[in-house]
Amino acid sequence: MADEPAPRLKTLIVDDEPLAVERMQVICAKIDELQVVGTASDGAQALRLIEALEPDLVLLDMTMPEVDGMSVAKALTDKAQSPAIVFVTAHDNYAVEAFDLEAVDYVLKPVKPERLERAVARAIARRGDGERTDSAWLEELWIPHRSELIRIATSEVGRIDAERDYVRLHVGEGEAARTYLLLQTIAGLEKRLDPDKFIRIHRSTILRKDRITGLRHDGLGVWSVEMGDDEALRIGRTYLPKVKAMAGR
Repeated sequence: MADEPAPRLKTLIVDDEPLAVERMQVICAKIDELQVVGTASDGAQALRLIEALEPDLVLLDMTMPEVDGMSVAKALTDKAQSPAIVFVTAHDNYAVEAFDLEAVDYVLKPVKPERLERAVARAIARRGDGERTDSAWLEELWIPHRSELIRIATSEVGRIDAERDYVRLHVGEGEAARTYLLLQTIAGLEKRLDPDKFIRIHRSTILRKDRITGLRHDGLGVWSVEMGDDEALRIGRTYLPKVKAMAGR
């Protein structure tokens, strides 16, 4: 007996621009795993339709008048059974807040069919393995890169440097090392990172603890953190007591 096809994801499209809704309907119609069960033109209508239709997936615009996409997602966090959320937006500067709300993905407009297919695959995977977390800390970041956002697990980030209103994420080691810029202050990001895994050593620097190989006293009260690549980073006086406490000193 042949295996029955998996049930399609009941999908709600939410966008205040009629042309954007129409484009999403056309793209969704070509994705076998989706069944569009409704559309909404604002956040308030979206919440009513989510209650009535119980969709599996919501393709949610971020910026809408009155009740925006972020407000819709926040309202759904209190529901015992909430749909998967994929934000679909022209703005890349809400990604950190979006994943605080456990969004499955964050797709930039204009939406490419293959990009939406990847988002749908993530929604199906989450549905299958029950991937929801009660952790208060960020486990992944979505970084603007060229024409899309890429997923970076926080476990891959070894160092974070402040660059005005941005942070530079240092990912990987050795020849595989690379960096990405994220529109987020270092203080704001620090609040979202697990303090058991990350420590701020300077007003401009956060390090992943397991990348630290030692501490070095350079004289005159100056201390540095030693990294596995023989690099040493100076510890700010304000942060020195916490760093020493981490080392049991």
